[in-house]
Amino acid sequence: MTPDTSVAQPQATLTESKATPAPASRSPARKPVDRKPSPSPQSGPRKETQIIAIYGKGGSGKSFALANLSYMMAEQGKRVLLIGCDPKSDTTSLLFGGRATPTIIETSAKKKLAGEEVAISDVCFKRDGVFAMELGGPEVGRGCGGRGIIHGFELLEKLGFHDWGFDYVLLDFLGDVVCGGFGLPIARDMCQKVIVVGSNDLQSLYVANNVCSAVEYFRKLGGNVGVAGMIVNKDDGTGEAHAFAEAAGIPVLASIPAHEDIRRKSANYQIIGTKSSEWGSLFAGLATNVASAPPVRPTPLTQDGLLGLFAGEAVGRGVVLEPASFEDMCGGVAVTKPSLEVIYDAV
Repeated sequence: MTPDTSVAQPQATLTESKATPAPASRSPARKPVDRKPSPSPQSGPRKETQIIAIYGKGGSGKSFALANLSYMMAEQGKRVLLIGCDPKSDTTSLLFGGRATPTIIETSAKKKLAGEEVAISDVCFKRDGVFAMELGGPEVGRGCGGRGIIHGFELLEKLGFHDWGFDYVLLDFLGDVVCGGFGLPIARDMCQKVIVVGSNDLQSLYVANNVCSAVEYFRKLGGNVGVAGMIVNKDDGTGEAHAFAEAAGIPVLASIPAHEDIRRKSANYQIIGTKSSEWGSLFAGLATNVASAPPVRPTPLTQDGLLGLFAGEAVGRGVVLEPASFEDMCGGVAVTKPSLEVIYDAV
């Protein structure tokens, strides 16, 4: 940040006035008036950063939507930071044309072995006004992804996260995993609002419903985070995602159609969230809705309510659950067997 030098000038003037001697003919000095220095001029009120956590099932299109959303926001003159909080570390790949970026966790481990400190330039990269980074995570089978997220945010704080000046910080979170590390923004009020991404399929709506349940749970405990809405991706027009949003009491911020042109360009790492694209107006509207949508308390659906969004033939509506017995589990004949518990003689 450029230091504000406007404060130093009034102080210098006051010092000079004290050093000037008073004329001998002047009457006895009056009691000095306690004058407070006038506030220094500022360039304008500092905007509060909107920190938004986006959750969704793996493969639902979170990274695709966020890369294009952040690009559009930057074209609109906003300062945007995109942070990938998924162990797959693929949030920023579309933004950077398919190129992977060094993750914070990986870089931190290498720097620690070398006895060096992590610098912002080691982990944060930019394209056309969008700043982006990946938290990363442990290798498969060698650690806890949630702990990796917590460690990543601790490193961000050391790099001055709370002093950065962005209009929007977008956090891309995996929604399939229910461990506390991935729920950190909701549990600790680290964001102002949550957005869920889903499609017209049961799996993605199941994850979206779980996220709504987590938000409502922490609201009951005194939390402040709410759900701002839902992005419907790969919308084929069947309507299940819109029905879910209506039942959960959250708005649909945008519906991205299941269009071959979008699929092909996404597969080729092409940004379509730009004013020059035929899909530009779609993402411009999404950017407006994301910025203005207030966080609300969702109404999570029950399991039956979620299944009821789909056609009866798809979910087995009308089937009666028949409880199983111990005899059924044993193949029809229940034979009591001696216990395998080891009983030791009293000493």
